[in-house]
Amino acid sequence: MPVVTSKDGEKQGLLRAAELMMVSCRTAPKSGGVDDVETLLVTGYEKDEIATEMEKMGDERKIDGFRRDADSLRRSEALLLAGVNGKRSYGLSCGACGHSTCQEFDAAARITGHDFEGPTCVFKAIDLGIALGSAVKTASYLNVDNRVMYRAGTAAKRLGYLAGSSVVMGIPISASGKSIYFDRKWPK
Repeated sequence: MPVVTSKDGEKQGLLRAAELMMVSCRTAPKSGGVDDVETLLVTGYEKDEIATEMEKMGDERKIDGFRRDADSLRRSEALLLAGVNGKRSYGLSCGACGHSTCQEFDAAARITGHDFEGPTCVFKAIDLGIALGSAVKTASYLNVDNRVMYRAGTAAKRLGYLAGSSVVMGIPISASGKSIYFDRKWPK
């Protein structure tokens, strides 16, 4: 009978859990049944490349949280990226995007800020939030440590991951005796 070490079994389990988290994002309810959410699983060198980009962003912006979150990402097995194309209007003309009608929203100039593109349809942003909640719920059911990270998503977007999405968030995952994502100290 073959032997699987804790380290190998946990790594395999985390990757399976991440795939199930992707399923949760896909099957999460979407406004009007229109799915503009996309996901990507990043591991290894590419995951660490995102952490390096987070460190660069922290230096550029003088925000220590980028370095702290980069450290957490480096210690993670994988990073699930989830994004949404918020450039498509829902068609309700609710005004939450800052425009009176969806027609105005659709005709508005697209602006790229430090991190994301806008304006973003609030219903698409809500869809992303529900997808993220579904993914972390799945991780929780599977006892996988995780944390939604804005900084990981914006660094990934800056590197060109999920180019079709106007907003991207990251969910790093790990398995350890104590979650690496909570009770973190800010770097000095």
